[in-house]
Amino acid sequence: MKGSGINYAMVGGFVIAMTAALVVAVVVLSGGGGATDEYHAIYRNVTGVKYGTQVLYEGYAIGQVETVTPVPEGGGMRFRVDFSVRRGWRIPAGSVAAIQAPGLLSAIVIAISEGAGQASLKPGDRIEGREAENLFAAMASVAGQLGDFAEGDLKPLIATLNRAVGNVDEIVGNQGRKLVDDLGGMAADLARRLPAIVDDVQSLTAQMQIASGEFGKLFSPGNRRTLEGVLAKTDATVGNLAEFSRDINATRARIDGVLGTLDTMLIDNKLDVERAIVDLRHVVESVAQHIDLLNQNMEGASRNMYEFSRQIRENPGLLLGGTPPRDQAVGGQ
Repeated sequence: MKGSGINYAMVGGFVIAMTAALVVAVVVLSGGGGATDEYHAIYRNVTGVKYGTQVLYEGYAIGQVETVTPVPEGGGMRFRVDFSVRRGWRIPAGSVAAIQAPGLLSAIVIAISEGAGQASLKPGDRIEGREAENLFAAMASVAGQLGDFAEGDLKPLIATLNRAVGNVDEIVGNQGRKLVDDLGGMAADLARRLPAIVDDVQSLTAQMQIASGEFGKLFSPGNRRTLEGVLAKTDATVGNLAEFSRDINATRARIDGVLGTLDTMLIDNKLDVERAIVDLRHVVESVAQHIDLLNQNMEGASRNMYEFSRQIRENPGLLLGGTPPRDQAVGGQ
């Protein structure tokens, strides 16, 4: 019996010693052992904060929460949290004590972030507090805002887009098709007329060159200046006609570009398309009205130049303002 009692006593003493060691280890790990300094912070929400909650300084355990006390303030309620930290631990001014959960399943802690001030807080001072961010509440708020946005803004926007698409379809189906037909007809008409115009211009250019060669034969000491002036004007006319031919070709290229980009123009917006339709109709009508007159003027100018060249060859004196030579009477009369 005496041996059994000794064994029980030894086992009990061992259990008590291990329990005490465990308590000491927990106290040391939680930062609650030894002399401490007291600080406090004020929060609007202290969810998860209670006696024994760890106090961390940049992630290092330095103390624990001692008390949580409700404090009426400004018609509402605030909560004063008093916590103890290791004595002599320097906490710079401007530090913030935030309620945090280091991990998704971790316990709530009070994490002190080091401030930028040079001075240190004194024991008993208040540390600026910051409540924990509620991730699920934030997600619910964002979801609510998205719902309001979809209901108040997105649906009207979609309805407006549907109306705009309907208007574009109407334009494309009615006026756009007519515009395409008009442009196609104009392009076909220009393609049909341009070869004749180019041929007339080339013919006129060839005749001008022939006339220029004839003028060169008429050079003489007496009428050199006059002939040089006429030749300068002739060369300028030839240059203008060549430039006009290039302008016609450029106009044809631009019309081809208009046909290629027509689909893009129709979907930009309704007002611009309608204005473009009006302007293009005006251009089509103007070109259709004046193309025949332009061709006739070119043909008339060619005939006049040919006649002018013929008269110069027959009577060069016309360039000097003289009168035609008198016909000699037959038989000396």
